[in-house]
Amino acid sequence: MANVVVVGAQWGDEGKGKIVDWLSERADVIARFQGGHNAGHTLVIDGEVYKLHALPSGVVRRGKLSVIGNGVVLDPWHLVKEIAGLREQGVEITPETLMVAENTPLILPFHGELDRAREAQNSVAKIGTTGRGIGPAYEDKVGRRVIRVADLGDDATLELRVDRALVHHNALRSGLGLDPVDRDALLADLRGIASEILQYAGPVWKVLNEKRRAGRRILFEGAQGALLDIDFGTYPYVTSSNVIAGQAATGTGIGPGAIDFCLGIVKAYTTRVGEGPFPTELHDDDGQRLGERGHEFGTTTGRKRRCGWFDACLVRQTCATSGVNGIALTKLDVLDGFETLKICTGYELDGQTLDHLPIAADQQARCTPVYEEMPGWSQSTEGARSWADLPAEAIKYVRRVEELIECPVALLSTSPERDDTILVTDPFAD
Repeated sequence: MANVVVVGAQWGDEGKGKIVDWLSERADVIARFQGGHNAGHTLVIDGEVYKLHALPSGVVRRGKLSVIGNGVVLDPWHLVKEIAGLREQGVEITPETLMVAENTPLILPFHGELDRAREAQNSVAKIGTTGRGIGPAYEDKVGRRVIRVADLGDDATLELRVDRALVHHNALRSGLGLDPVDRDALLADLRGIASEILQYAGPVWKVLNEKRRAGRRILFEGAQGALLDIDFGTYPYVTSSNVIAGQAATGTGIGPGAIDFCLGIVKAYTTRVGEGPFPTELHDDDGQRLGERGHEFGTTTGRKRRCGWFDACLVRQTCATSGVNGIALTKLDVLDGFETLKICTGYELDGQTLDHLPIAADQQARCTPVYEEMPGWSQSTEGARSWADLPAEAIKYVRRVEELIECPVALLSTSPERDDTILVTDPFAD
């Protein structure tokens, strides 16, 4: 049976939550493979709004196994709070419906404190982090001093792990003017949360491989977007993990051969939260209109998103680095009523035309977009569920996007509602 990985193909906020939820009807397992609770997915189901951060989008569907893979960094206290909030909304979450990889690294309170302290003192160039400790937790993972889920089950190991981490962190905190971490209080907090987390812990790699051999369909869910990838994004204004599709394998413990289809989620225009280059950003009435109509405020931070025209050059680039087989084009309805639409087809840099965004930060900052104009449409596309419901100009826009990014549209989303989706190619088709 086909297994599908879903990745954001821009700077995040592309509408992955709705698409993953929509696809999860066809899946047996939904697995998060990277990021932390800096991710924000908003689902609207039968008028009910669900806001997810750490949990996979599949948790709102009955009869599915949701998985948090080892590529995620997990704040255990946030997870417990998020589960409690969803239960209040009537969502049933149990150890039978949720599994957390035993080797998942934990985000601890001192990670968030370090994250915020660094950002506050960075007078050179702020990264624009959410301040939730994701970056410092990934640093500790690579530095071999992180506490992992399995460590919560062995008190002697937990103490050793905490002591190793604090040797590093207390030195950092001293340089930043922060008090040392209270070791005993931290251990008490971890012991207090241990049983609530360990009930979900398991060998995700083993379970996923068994599910695959049994013919079950697995949906791999990424967070953020490929332009925030630590290697291929607009560095240093990126997240601290690999976001592209290859991470689905290493972030869950299943081989790359298990991935049959890569679906890239692409917004019909472009947005970005935080600092960093944004060639097509608009500072005029059109940008304001996109933001207002698209309700462009971050699910996690509430920060207003920067808005701009669709950048086909960037999406073509991310489709290549993630091996995207088809895209899900979202928020087409936000473009309703624009008399003229623009698409970026390349960049001008120092008198030369480029067909990709360069790696060097100074060159990225100097790139100016090369635009192609297309007529807009006055009719509403909101809620369309077939091509016949779309204006001719909207169809032309979608087809031109396909040509420019060199990748076909597999799904088209026309509102936040789950069923307002046009299926062109089923990613789960064998």
